[in-house]
Amino acid sequence: MNTKIQYIFHFVIGGTLIFSISGCASKRPDANRELIWNDEFNGKGIPDAAKWNYDVGGSGFGNEESQFYTRDRPENARMENGSLIIEARKENWDNRKYTSARLLTKGKFSFQYGTVEVRAKLPKGRGTWPAIWMMSEKMKTWPDDGEVDLMEHVGYNQGYVHASVHTKDYNHKINTQKTDTVFVKDASEKFHVYTLNWTPERIDAYVDNRKFFTYENTEKTYSAWPFDQPYFIILNLAVGGFWGGKEGIDDSVFPQKYYIDYVRIYKNN
Repeated sequence: MNTKIQYIFHFVIGGTLIFSISGCASKRPDANRELIWNDEFNGKGIPDAAKWNYDVGGSGFGNEESQFYTRDRPENARMENGSLIIEARKENWDNRKYTSARLLTKGKFSFQYGTVEVRAKLPKGRGTWPAIWMMSEKMKTWPDDGEVDLMEHVGYNQGYVHASVHTKDYNHKINTQKTDTVFVKDASEKFHVYTLNWTPERIDAYVDNRKFFTYENTEKTYSAWPFDQPYFIILNLAVGGFWGGKEGIDDSVFPQKYYIDYVRIYKNN
């Protein structure tokens, strides 16, 4: 496994964090946590089938999305130069005008509590909607069984990164969602580390070690906290949708690439 991690510089004006940039350095492993799953994307061609499944189709996936998600198609998902590239393209496919990919570890790896780290560089342009998120391995009903969004970015609102949780009691369908936002000026120009810490007591989200979202298990009910069960990881780049396409889709920006340098899952000791 590579030992590349981030070094971080923060830029502050008038006491407000404007943006941060991260690069790579070497560091000894943290003794307080154990790496239990990772993909460094150091190969070539399509992603490792032992680690990733695909969602496939053009149904809109409950979000009115405009793309068709393909499987095992390097034009939409491939390893290249040490990164996974998910590429959204303007092209006719089945009944859709765009193609992209949605990768997930469902059926191959899930975990309960720990730390997720994803180093990524985001696409840009109106109509793009990349995400890093998690759902229950035993999902039966959404949002009752929970969803955790570590990173979402909609291209018409460049640089604003969102983290959220969705439960039966707290979700956007009933305008009770728990969410927060941080501005990352160069999110589409440089890699940043998106981190989620998940314990039985709380969920915290960070960008480059800066915490910007917290959700606490205060009510102790399944309808407010369904997060005491195994979840799997999802990486996708949607086009359009009720949120990503709220201000339309700019066809001139395609193709757009979503770069993921690595995904690492740690058990906290």
